[in-house]
Amino acid sequence: MRKHLFAALTVGTAGILALSACGGGSSDSSSGGSGSDDTVSGKVGVILPDAASSARYESVDRPALQAAFDDAGVESDIQNAGGDVSKFQTIADGMISSGVTVLIIDSLDNDSGAAVIKKATDAGIPVIDYDRLTLGGGASYYVSFDNVAVGTAIGEGLVSCMKANGDTSGKVVELNGASTDNNATLFKQGYDKVIKDAGYDVVASQAVPDWDNTKAGTIFEQIYTQQKGDFVGVAAANDGLGGAVIARLDTSGEAGKIPVTGQDATDEGLQRVLLGTQCVTIFKDIKNKEAVSAANLAVALAKGDTAAADKLATGTTEDTELGKDVKSVLLEPEAITADKVKDVVEAGQTTADKLCTTDELKKACEENGVS
Repeated sequence: MRKHLFAALTVGTAGILALSACGGGSSDSSSGGSGSDDTVSGKVGVILPDAASSARYESVDRPALQAAFDDAGVESDIQNAGGDVSKFQTIADGMISSGVTVLIIDSLDNDSGAAVIKKATDAGIPVIDYDRLTLGGGASYYVSFDNVAVGTAIGEGLVSCMKANGDTSGKVVELNGASTDNNATLFKQGYDKVIKDAGYDVVASQAVPDWDNTKAGTIFEQIYTQQKGDFVGVAAANDGLGGAVIARLDTSGEAGKIPVTGQDATDEGLQRVLLGTQCVTIFKDIKNKEAVSAANLAVALAKGDTAAADKLATGTTEDTELGKDVKSVLLEPEAITADKVKDVVEAGQTTADKLCTTDELKKACEENGVS
């Protein structure tokens, strides 16, 4: 299948502060390295949502953000809420009371995220919504990928795989992300349109609470039973959900026969793509694009330079709850099929050693230039 690239949307690369996004670990509370810029006061707080819905938050986002702040000489405090709304709010309260200069959050849901944004804003702290927009929150800025484009890539990948199977029409199942996540709504908007426009019939479309992979398996089992296994493809909104679907299909010998999608280019998702049990995943270059863009924006705000921040956030995203646009940095996704897995390795988001772990995978890696 062809590689799906999208026209540049709104990434304000010109004038971006020179930050590197090389990897590196961090503890829950970390300080920036040497060479601190005297014009930056305080530290930047970052709250990641969890480690269960996707492995990316701890394996990619945390080290990439940490490295970017360290390279800029900016002190940072990066913590993970572990999927717990109360912990998310407790972490936020601690960061606000400790006097962070800027707060970056990836909300677990709109209500708790909006409450945190209000507390920070009332304390004079600008908030950056990271990866997903907090509807009704009123964050100062938003950094993410174009999430409708992500969904479109999922849909295009699935349609391509179904056609390759000889299925130019037929029934399709959609396994969507959490109904409380605006990103999930945008992903579905993208793939639902592509699938229906291509002439397929969406016979089941269900949200998975909290993006929980175990719940996804149960939900898909119910759909499979209801549909008596009569469908030609599954649009799963991320690699975790896709993995749950594929595990069920494997029990009936159908893994690799019914196309299933994913997103996030996790190691597990990439391995399934290489083996042919998952037809596509979507690569969002967190290390070199999303984390660095968020860090650049935070550093500008920490310096009190809103003009520089505005130059970086060249796009807008509508907050449908507030009825207004949020200044945004929107980035481009890339569809990854087996022949494109090497792109993710070359970007530094994973390594061949992590992917090519069995004889079967080593063969697939060699065939697809993964080294």
